[in-house]
Amino acid sequence: MSLQPASTLSMANARGLAVDAKSLDSLNSLAGRDARAAIKETARQFEALFMKELLKSMREATMKSGLMDNEGGDLGSQLLDEQWAVQMTGLPGGLSEMIERQLAQQTGGGPDGASGPSALPGAVPAQPPRAKAAASGAVAAQAASAVQATPTQARFVAEHRAAAQQVARESGIPAAFMIGQAAHETGWGRSEIRHADGRTSHNLFGIKAGAGWKGPVAEVTTTEYVDGVPRKVTAKFRAYSSYAESFRDYARLIGQSPRYAQVMERLHSAQAFATGLQQAGYATDPQYAAKLSRVINTTLSLQRAQA
Repeated sequence: MSLQPASTLSMANARGLAVDAKSLDSLNSLAGRDARAAIKETARQFEALFMKELLKSMREATMKSGLMDNEGGDLGSQLLDEQWAVQMTGLPGGLSEMIERQLAQQTGGGPDGASGPSALPGAVPAQPPRAKAAASGAVAAQAASAVQATPTQARFVAEHRAAAQQVARESGIPAAFMIGQAAHETGWGRSEIRHADGRTSHNLFGIKAGAGWKGPVAEVTTTEYVDGVPRKVTAKFRAYSSYAESFRDYARLIGQSPRYAQVMERLHSAQAFATGLQQAGYATDPQYAAKLSRVINTTLSLQRAQA
């Protein structure tokens, strides 16, 4: 597929995203002339915006993990995500068709002409459980055709699945949450903490060696955020004899330390878990929770694909 010029990504192109006042005025004008067509276009816009955010999250989980952060190319990635979102929107059986049906029912524009339940302006129509499941499946299928997990990510999840699942049974912390955090901390295994001679420390979670640590250590230069400003510092990190030992030590830290008590109460969602870790001071990066939750969601997708 050839990419169109950036200017075609506005609603000046009728198949673009409604991202400015002129575009929204055009949509309002369409509603005055043809309500049915306006509902169809509104549903397409909902799907396109949703797909854009999904692609953005998947791309950032791939390209901005832990030590592999890179600020360059953001604009190009945004434009590419927007282009992909537009191209994947409106496919038969996709999310837009379901949204269109819901909007038609709620505005009295259904096939039978009956008025559906009223809705507040701008409210997203509720979907029944089956519709939600079908929508999720359609979106996942469309996204998979455009953004695939890298072989490196797939190998990382497969390599650590068994150890993480064993520790999950012992601690109650979901395996995907632990693998996702290990992936974030090590850049999917590409930036592991190593000894001076190059040997891996097996430390997947960036746990430092404090005064109470009696085991081996690896001393490396890392990035810390001081008042929101990244700085390079030298620090000592715990070293283990295996990755399984790293998972167990991490679970002990999160599960037994009063500092992380609130984290253990937030195992119901990746976002809540990641936010709890940031609030407890696990890392100094002000964007830690947002980055971590994206990587965990990628890990969850990979686990389902490998099951």
